[in-house]
Amino acid sequence: MSYVIHGATGAQGEPLFARLLAAGKAVVGAVRSPAKLKGLSAVAIDNGSVDTLTAAYRDADGVFVHLPQAPEPVRVQYAQNIVAAIEAAKPKRVVASTSGVIIDQPGTALQAPDDSAVMILVNGIRQSSVSHAILAPRLYLENLMLPVVFEAIKAEGRLRYPIRADFPVSWCSHLDISEAAEKLLADHAVSGIVGVGQLPGVKGADLATSFAEQFSTAVSFESLAPDEFGKLIEPMFGPAAANVVGLYTALWEAPANVIAEETSAQRLLGLTPRNVSQWLAEALG
Repeated sequence: MSYVIHGATGAQGEPLFARLLAAGKAVVGAVRSPAKLKGLSAVAIDNGSVDTLTAAYRDADGVFVHLPQAPEPVRVQYAQNIVAAIEAAKPKRVVASTSGVIIDQPGTALQAPDDSAVMILVNGIRQSSVSHAILAPRLYLENLMLPVVFEAIKAEGRLRYPIRADFPVSWCSHLDISEAAEKLLADHAVSGIVGVGQLPGVKGADLATSFAEQFSTAVSFESLAPDEFGKLIEPMFGPAAANVVGLYTALWEAPANVIAEETSAQRLLGLTPRNVSQWLAEALG
């Protein structure tokens, strides 16, 4: 029996994989290239293959899953395959991350449509007979380390990001996700949506202040149009950049991107996410 972690060499899976290993848990990395885990327990999966996913999930104590960045039609197929594998293998527990896609604001422009990849995954898990929880972060602090963002902070003292200056966000770190996921994999008492992020939400000027304190220099926040941000990240993200631009375009028109207190990790799990200064201290050593 073991925990199966999707993307154990990636941004979301790697911190969780490392936490479970450090805690002495039996853990298996579900990755495309097991050799990247350098001798650690791994299984080769292909999100395009229900058979490989089913084999990986069978007899698992828990599965942590999220959808990788890819063009939306590809993500839809991946979501359908993962749901089919969960139904076939019946692992004891599934914890999924929405990776920032908003699923808990029905009736608003921000809510992901039911035919989106993330909602296909979430609804499929909900409708299964498997014990589950859905981690619902908003924006990741690690986004601020993208070269197109971080280099301008260091070289010019300008934090340029595609949100309005007056826009509060429940930022969180991948490390916060890993802590919540570890707890949810073991604790079946909590189910449904668990929001992960800072309360109250943090605005652009607050982000800039934390970076200024870290670097002991002036840093200002500047709103960047989503389309302009898309042009900057397209060389890195490829066609998946369109998904990112779509998210930030929707956020531009919204009043906030803040998790609900009643379904927060603070209330449901007793976990407080890192603030920006704490995260920066860890991330930059």
